[in-house]
Amino acid sequence: MHFVMGGIEMSHFMLFLAILHSILAVAPGDNSRDSSRLLRIKSELVDPSGVLNNWSPRAHICSWNGLECSNDQMHIISLNLSGSGLSGSIPHELWNLTSIQTLDLSSNSFTGSLPPELRQLQNLKALLLFSNFLSGEIPEEIGALKNLQVLRIGDNMISGVIPPSIGNLTELRVLALAYCQLNGSIPVEIGNLKHLISLDLQNNSLSGLIPEEIHGCEELENFAASNNKLEGDIPLMGSLKSLQILNLANNSLSGSIPTALSQLHSLKYLNLLGNRLSGAIPSELNQLVQLEMLDLSRNNLSGSIQLFSTQLKNLAALVLSDNALTGSIPTNFCIRSSSNLRLLLLARNKLSGEFPLAVLSCSSLQQLDLSDNHFGGELPTSLDKLGNLTDLVLNNNSFTGTLLPEIGNLSSLENLFLFHNMITGGIPVEIGKLQRLKTIYLYDNQMSGPIPSELTNCSSLTAIDFFGNRFSGSIPATIGKLKNLFLLQLRQNDLSGPIPPSLGYCRSLQLLALADNKLSGTLPPTFRFISQLSTITLYNNSFQGPLPQSLFLLKNLKIINFSHNRFSGTIFPLSGSSYLTAMDLTNNSFSGSIPSGLSMCRNLTRLRLAHNHLTGTMPSEFGQLTQLNFLDLSFNNLTDEIPPQLSSCKKLEHFLVNNNQFTGAIPPWLGSLQELGELDFSSNNFHGTVPAELGNCSKLLKLSLHDNSLSSIIPAEIGNLTSLNVLNLQRNNFSGSIPSTIQNCKKLYELRLSENLLTGLIPYELGELTELQVILDLSTNLFSGEIPSSLGNLMMLERLNLSFNQLQGRVPASLGKLTSLHMLNMSNNHLEGQIPSTFSGFPLSSFLGNDHKLCGPPLASCGESEAQKVKNLSRTAATGITVAIVLTSTAICLVMIYIMLRIWCKWRKVLISNSDASGGKEEEKWGFGNEKKRVGEYWKVTSVAQVPSETAEMKKQNNASFYTTTSK
Repeated sequence: MHFVMGGIEMSHFMLFLAILHSILAVAPGDNSRDSSRLLRIKSELVDPSGVLNNWSPRAHICSWNGLECSNDQMHIISLNLSGSGLSGSIPHELWNLTSIQTLDLSSNSFTGSLPPELRQLQNLKALLLFSNFLSGEIPEEIGALKNLQVLRIGDNMISGVIPPSIGNLTELRVLALAYCQLNGSIPVEIGNLKHLISLDLQNNSLSGLIPEEIHGCEELENFAASNNKLEGDIPLMGSLKSLQILNLANNSLSGSIPTALSQLHSLKYLNLLGNRLSGAIPSELNQLVQLEMLDLSRNNLSGSIQLFSTQLKNLAALVLSDNALTGSIPTNFCIRSSSNLRLLLLARNKLSGEFPLAVLSCSSLQQLDLSDNHFGGELPTSLDKLGNLTDLVLNNNSFTGTLLPEIGNLSSLENLFLFHNMITGGIPVEIGKLQRLKTIYLYDNQMSGPIPSELTNCSSLTAIDFFGNRFSGSIPATIGKLKNLFLLQLRQNDLSGPIPPSLGYCRSLQLLALADNKLSGTLPPTFRFISQLSTITLYNNSFQGPLPQSLFLLKNLKIINFSHNRFSGTIFPLSGSSYLTAMDLTNNSFSGSIPSGLSMCRNLTRLRLAHNHLTGTMPSEFGQLTQLNFLDLSFNNLTDEIPPQLSSCKKLEHFLVNNNQFTGAIPPWLGSLQELGELDFSSNNFHGTVPAELGNCSKLLKLSLHDNSLSSIIPAEIGNLTSLNVLNLQRNNFSGSIPSTIQNCKKLYELRLSENLLTGLIPYELGELTELQVILDLSTNLFSGEIPSSLGNLMMLERLNLSFNQLQGRVPASLGKLTSLHMLNMSNNHLEGQIPSTFSGFPLSSFLGNDHKLCGPPLASCGESEAQKVKNLSRTAATGITVAIVLTSTAICLVMIYIMLRIWCKWRKVLISNSDASGGKEEEKWGFGNEKKRVGEYWKVTSVAQVPSETAEMKKQNNASFYTTTSK
């Protein structure tokens, strides 16, 4: 009895255990294989959003987030963690979930590659791993997934080829491999996928031909292979009767458009843009009655347009831009009542004729682009038939006539592009009716008259560009009504008057271009309200007066060009923005110092303050402008030395400080500015030597140091400047010779070394500078020796000045080859011999001051010159003979006078000795009173010593006259 009772209790106990085990199998704390695997998968993933928080043994596995179980809850059939923010490698445990049918891990940040183990998922029907960071290649084993219907692994970094085993997936409906790095060709096995509906291969690097076998995919509805490197002809696809989308854009497909495409009667989207297709557009495409979008742009298609909206009744967009199509649009292109065409883009072709009136029947048209063709004639008055038009793009044609008032009836118009035509006349006031108008570009026409104030009624306007017309009058005073305006371009017109103060209320304005007009007055203080302004160009006007201090509040300014006006006062108000990239204030009357606050503009690349009245020093803080490449402070009154901090401006390409009062030496650190292309320190007070370090500036094109007090020699390192075009060192105190290394400056086309103290020979190596063209000026130095014949190699030279030196010898005949010369000066040297005959057209002044030793036109011919020499010799000889005769005669006369005086003295003694009382009177008659008178008489006698002979009576007369002369 007890035994029977014990047996019954044992049976009940066993039954209880079985029931308990059954319950525990589906209760929290499940220890099944899948549960363990999923928990290991969780442990390997990064889950910042906590999507996997409920993956816990305490919850039933079928309630875990993203999981779906079979009806009996015994198997996991779906795992969907799409867009969960997960990252990390895909865990290997995942490939052991063999019951899974759908695996969607798309739009996460998974890394790693697809392993061969994925072949274990034999029940898998959908594999979605797109939009991750997966890499590696598609494994060949993927072909083992016989039940796979959807394979989407695009938008990753997967590379390599598409494995041919993909053709084994005979149940596949969707194959999406787009936006990866796949290469190689499309495998021919793709044709085995008889049930394939969508094939997306776009944005890879696939090459080769599109396989003919594609026609085997008879159920294909979507074939997208754009943005690859596919080439060859478009294969025959007429058997793909279900095809609705064909996108082969941006490849290298060639040949003609196959007419067989017309058999794709279900086709709605055909995109072949950006290939190398040629020939005519087949008229058979008119049979694609379901077609909604056709884009054949950016090919080499030619011929006329033979497509008709009358047949393509569903066509909404036709894009044929960037081809070589000719003719015009067919007259029966549209039927007004049935056209669905909304987009017609025919830009950049060779279409011609007048405005195609057939377009006016496309009543649904919203966007019309006929730009960059050869259309001409006047715009039709019936243009307002296109009542739905939002974009009218007619730029870059040859349209003439005026902008008609009917334009105001296009009430839906948002963008009007008529630039670069030949439209004349004014802007009709009806333009003000276009309340939706956002953009109006009329630049590069011949329009004139005032800008109508009605334009400011177009309250939606964001961009106005009237550049390069002949608009006159003033800027509308009501311009401030355009609250949404961000671009106002009125440059190169004839506008006058001041800037209206209301412009300051265009608070959205970012670009203001009023340059090249006749505007005047001062800047309105309301400018301070244009806080978004980034570019303002006012150059070439007549603005004047000081700048409003409130301009300092414009903190977003990037580009300022106020050059060539009459502004005065300080430039401080323009230094408020730290975003400045370019400032040009050239040719105004600004004064005061340069604000050091400009150094806060760390992105400043161009600073031009030339031709003003600025004073003070160059701010040392400019060394912080490390992006600066153009610095022009020339023609001011700046003083002191160049601050050494500028050595930090390593990107400086143009450094111009000429015509100031800078002092000190040329800084050696200039040699560290490797990008320097133009250096002009001329017309200052620099002294000392030219630093040899300048030879390190290998990109230097122009070096101008003239009109300073530089001395010593020209450094040999100048020859390192092999890119140099202009070298100007004139009017300094350089001495020594020209360094022979200058021959390395092969690109020099202007060389000026005049007015220095250079000595020695003119280097023969100068003849190797065959690019010299503008001038070679060595004048006013101390060069000696002969002119090197090598200068005859400078065939392009236009001006040569060797004047005021000590050059000797003959003018080399080789210089006669310089046929490009139109200025020559060899004057004031010691040259001799015949001038080359090709120099005969130059003036006499080019050769004067050479000791009369040069001959040949324009001087006397060399034959006449020899005769002149002989004649000059005869005259010299005659003069010598005459002088000799005179001297000889003088000597003879002196001798005769001496003899006569001796005779007279003796005769006088005889008279004295024979006289008595009468002797006193006689002595009184011949006496001179003192020795001076006698001496005077003697010099007076010798003054007429050339008289050949005298009688006694003449002597008495002479004596009487000498006496009389002496007594006066």
